[in-house]
Amino acid sequence: MKTKKSDEEVKIHVPLKGNKLLEKILKEVNKNKELYTLWKVINVNAIDRFGVTDHGVVHFQIVANIALRLCRILVKNGVKMSAVSDFGLKNDHAEVIVFLASIMHDLGMSIHREGHEEFSLFLANSLLREILDFLPIEERTVVISEVLHAIIGHRNYGKPFTIEAGIVRVSDALDMSEGRSRIPYEEGKIDIHSVSASAIDGVEIREGKSSPIQIVITMNNSAGIFQVDELLKKKIKGSKIEKYIEVVAYVKQKQEKKLVKEYRIKHA
Repeated sequence: MKTKKSDEEVKIHVPLKGNKLLEKILKEVNKNKELYTLWKVINVNAIDRFGVTDHGVVHFQIVANIALRLCRILVKNGVKMSAVSDFGLKNDHAEVIVFLASIMHDLGMSIHREGHEEFSLFLANSLLREILDFLPIEERTVVISEVLHAIIGHRNYGKPFTIEAGIVRVSDALDMSEGRSRIPYEEGKIDIHSVSASAIDGVEIREGKSSPIQIVITMNNSAGIFQVDELLKKKIKGSKIEKYIEVVAYVKQKQEKKLVKEYRIKHA
């Protein structure tokens, strides 16, 4: 299989913050050729075959970084992770859970987009057993179970029952900036999804004052409200972390960017 040099050099990078367990697992992830090959297959399917947004290694790194930031802000503000409260594990384990679920939640798209969340489960299960092989069996089993729950919980009608799963669900939705949407939009796919995604300039995650987490979304056009109100809002609702989140969205320019020159409806 031919690979571009840039593909071979791509590695996942996340801030470790002294988490030795995460550091060890990150090394295992970055040397796992099967996982990296699956990410390439996913992106071919997503971009070339399905005509949707990027679902390659960049997406998974963004989601993982967002998830770890959300996790750490919540812990700093006294929120107990489910792996800690339910199984007596450490916050280091909770970070590993959100990290692994973040980078594996779309593995099923290597098979098909429809139902990919379910397909992701059996692909992730075998990879997780390999990557976490060094852990004691009980500890490994709990972590794998929690990761798999977080994966299935990111689907539209998913109902997370752990804090970690809620973090992954929201983090996936927060990868919404303009760069990721460029493929369907630049290829002329004009619909509310592509236009509204192109209206998002940036997403910033801050420690809030009234809530532990403040998400600030900057837009170049008010069409971006669709992304916030119809897509992000649905992922936050029922995530188990909605009470800890405040979302602020605004158009940063005085004059809105023109995204659509002309739009016509063609009748068959």
